[in-house]
Amino acid sequence: MGSSTKIPGYTNKNRVLASACSFAALSLACGVGTVQAQDAEPRKNSINTLIEEVEVTARKRADGERLQDVPVAATAYSGAQLDALQTQDLESLAFKMPNVQMDDAGTIKSTANFTVRGLGVNSSIPSIDPTVGVFVDGMYLGINAGVILDLFDLEGIEVLRGPQGLLFGRNVTGGAVVVKTAKPTEEFISRVRVSTTAQQETNLAGVISGQISENVNGRLTAYYNEDQGWFENKYTGNDNMGASTTWFIRPSFSVELGDSTDLVVKMESGKVDADGIVGQNRGDYAQAIADSVGVTDWDNSEDSFELAIDEEGMAETEWNQVITEYNQDVAFGDGTITNILAYRDYDMFGTGDVDSLPVPVFHSTSLIEQDQLSNELRYAGRFGATSITTGLYWFNQDLKYMEGREILGVLAPLSPVFPLNQIGGGVQEHEAIGVFTQADIDLNESWVLTLGGRYSKEDKDVQISSVDAGSGCDINSCPDWEFVDSETWSAFTPKVGLQWLMSDSSQAYAVWTKGFRSGGYNMRNTVPGESPGPTDQEEQNSFEIGAKAQWLGGRVKTNMALFHNTIDDMQREVNLPSETAGVAQLIRNTANATIRGAEFELMAAATDSLLFTMNLGYVDGEYDDVWLDISGDGVVDGADYDLEIPRLAPWTYGVGMVHDLQLGSWGALTSRINYNHRDASAYTDNNLGMLSEVEMVDFSIGIAPDGGNYRLALFGKNMLNEVSEGNDTQLPEVMGGLFELGPNASFTPLNRGRVIGLELNYEI
Repeated sequence: MGSSTKIPGYTNKNRVLASACSFAALSLACGVGTVQAQDAEPRKNSINTLIEEVEVTARKRADGERLQDVPVAATAYSGAQLDALQTQDLESLAFKMPNVQMDDAGTIKSTANFTVRGLGVNSSIPSIDPTVGVFVDGMYLGINAGVILDLFDLEGIEVLRGPQGLLFGRNVTGGAVVVKTAKPTEEFISRVRVSTTAQQETNLAGVISGQISENVNGRLTAYYNEDQGWFENKYTGNDNMGASTTWFIRPSFSVELGDSTDLVVKMESGKVDADGIVGQNRGDYAQAIADSVGVTDWDNSEDSFELAIDEEGMAETEWNQVITEYNQDVAFGDGTITNILAYRDYDMFGTGDVDSLPVPVFHSTSLIEQDQLSNELRYAGRFGATSITTGLYWFNQDLKYMEGREILGVLAPLSPVFPLNQIGGGVQEHEAIGVFTQADIDLNESWVLTLGGRYSKEDKDVQISSVDAGSGCDINSCPDWEFVDSETWSAFTPKVGLQWLMSDSSQAYAVWTKGFRSGGYNMRNTVPGESPGPTDQEEQNSFEIGAKAQWLGGRVKTNMALFHNTIDDMQREVNLPSETAGVAQLIRNTANATIRGAEFELMAAATDSLLFTMNLGYVDGEYDDVWLDISGDGVVDGADYDLEIPRLAPWTYGVGMVHDLQLGSWGALTSRINYNHRDASAYTDNNLGMLSEVEMVDFSIGIAPDGGNYRLALFGKNMLNEVSEGNDTQLPEVMGGLFELGPNASFTPLNRGRVIGLELNYEI
C-alpha cells in the first residue's frame, strides 16, 4: 500500500471506490440541484456531479471518509441534496432507502417510529428506548419524542443500517441516523429559501455565515414554517386540520485555539405550535355513529383522508440545546482527540382525540419534560498498519411523562360518574456509560481486519403510577408514586470484520457484531395488577456481507448487502383493546426472533445528461421462541408463532430517472421522477393493526440560470395521493361496557397525501 501511514480507502488504488451517496438518494437529490458543497454555487449539470464525494463519519475517524470506502451499509445525503429534495423533516426520507422506514407515530407530535431492516418500535411512550438512534452533531437524542423536527442548513445526513452499537452505542440495535448541521465558514455567505405549496404551507429560511474576528467564525440559521393544514374534518367543517407553526434559530461559532486545536459551539432553540392528532376511525360502526350526530357525508375507508373528530386538540413543543465539539491534533499516532459535550432540554404538552369519532369517547392529554447531558471523549489515530478509534461515553437523562385519559366523555351528562378521568405516568433518572475501541488492521494491500468491542452499562431509577382513576395524580405530578424501582443492565458487544479490496473499483466485506438495548419501564401502565417493569435487556447477533463496485469507468455503480440477525429477548409494546382503558399497553420481552434480508442499489449514467437509478430491499422474519400471548387470545400457541413481526415490510423498491437539459444562455433545466414502493406491514403484535402498502411518486423540475445566483423548482410529492398511516391501533368493540364502538374500531393517524409546490433558493 506504499507508505504505512496511509489510511485504507484513501490510497490511489482505491480512490475511485466512492460515490456521492446511496444510489437511491442520488436519483432524488439531483432533481433541482446537484451534489455540491453546502455553500457552493449551483452547478449546471447534475449528472456530471454524481461521482463527487460525500464524507461520512460512520467509523468516527479523525477525518471524514468517502461513503463507499467504508465497509458499512449506509445511505448519505449532502446538504445540497437535502435542499434539492425539498427535505423539511426526517419523515420525508421514509421511502427513499431500501429496508428503512422513518415515520411519525402520530400519537404525540414529532415522535419517531423508525425501523431499519425490520427492527423498530411501535410506541410513543418515551420510556421505551428506540432501536434506531438519532444523533445530531454527535449528540444522541435520548427519547423518540421531538425527533421528527424540521431540517434546514445541514452539512448532511447519514443513515447507517444494522446494529451500530460499537461506536455509536446507546441501544442502536436497528441502526443510526446521523444529522450534521452546517458549520461556520470563514468566507462570507448568505442565502434564503422560500417555498410555498398549493396546500397553503409557506416556508421561509435563511443563513448567514462568515468571519467575526481573527480566528473566530460565526453562523446564524433561522427557520420559519407556517402550515395551514391539509386534512378536512367533516364534523367541524375545518378543512385545515393538521395546521402548525414551527420556528427555530441556530447560532454557531468556531474558534481556532491554535494551529492544531479548534472549538465549535452550536446552539439551537425552537418551538412548534400545532393541532392535535390527525386520526381516523375505520371501525364498522364509525359511520353510523357519525350519522347520529349529523355527519352523513364522511368516508372513513382505507382510501380516504377524511376525518370526523370532535376534539381537534393541540400540541406545543419547545426545545433548547447546546453542543460543543473540541478537536486537538496530537503527535501520538498522528491522531486527533475529540470531545463532544452536549445538553438538550425538551418539553411537550398536547391533547388529542384517540377514538377519532365525532363524539367524546376517548380523549387524551400528554406531557413530556426531558433534559439530557452527555459527553463523548475519543481518540482516533494510526500506528503503522493499524487505525484506532477509542473513547469513553457518558449520558445522563431526567425524564417525566404524564398522561390523562378521559373515557366515555359522551356520557358527561351523568357526571360525576362520567367522564372517567384516568391519570398516571412517571419520572425516571437514567445514566449510561460506555467504553469502546475499534482497530482496523491492514493485513496487506488487499485485506483489512476489523476488531472492536464496547462495554455498556445503564442505570435507571423510576417512580411510576398506573394510568387509572384512583391514582390521585394530576397531569403534572403524583402525590404518591405507587411503584418505585431501580435496575442496572450491562453488556459487552464485540465486532469482527474483514474487508477485501478486490480491485481499483470494487470491494467486499463481511462483519459480525452484537447489539445491546437496555431494559426499561412502562410509564404508560394501563392494566390493573400488571407491573410497569423492568424488562430484560435485548441482545442481537448480526452477520452481514456486502460489496460495492463501479463498472464501465464509473458510469455504473452497484451496492449490495445480505444480512442475518437474531434477536434475543425482544422488547415490545404490546397493544391490546381494553374496555376500561381504551388501549392496554404492556412493555414486555415477548420472543426470540430471526430477521434476514438483502439490499441492492444501482446507478447508471446512460449519457452525460441522463441517469437511471434503482433500489431494492427484502426483509423476512420469524419468531423462534414466544413466551408472551402476543395474539391476545389467552394462550401461547401456534397462532402466536405464525404472526408477522411488526413493522417488517417484506419488499421496498424504487426506480428513478434524472435528466439535464441545457438551454443555452438560459442555463440548465433538471428534471427527475421517482417511483418507490413499500409493502404493507403489521403495526401491532397481534397483526390486527396494519400499515398500508404504499406507492410513492415524486417529481421536480428546476432551472438554474448560467451565472445566476438562484434556483427555482416546481416539485410534487406523493403524486398518486396514497394513504399511509403513522400507526393503526385497535380499540375495543365496547367501551366501559356501555358504548358500542363496534368491530374493527381503530385509532389510525394519517400522513398527508399529494403536495405540489414551488421553491426558490437565492444566494445573496
